[in-house]
Amino acid sequence: MENETDNEAERLLAQRLMEGEPEKADPEEEAVKRLPPKWEIRIQTERDPIAEETALYRTLAKEVDGRYDNRVEPTDTKE
Repeated sequence: MENETDNEAERLLAQRLMEGEPEKADPEEEAVKRLPPKWEIRIQTERDPIAEETALYRTLAKEVDGRYDNRVEPTDTKE
């Protein structure tokens, strides 16, 4: 089964390479397609997965010098 898909992929690659130069799109249209979207989707969650993972790591090991302790606000991750 894998051999058939490998052969098909190789055949398709060889065909595309032999076709010649690919069609070139308009640079202005390509520039517009690369622009970021106007809207941003944000999802509000009840839990902070980063804080939960950080708390898990802190249960496994202790910081040597504690330099990050004052940057993280303590949160109650256990429900």
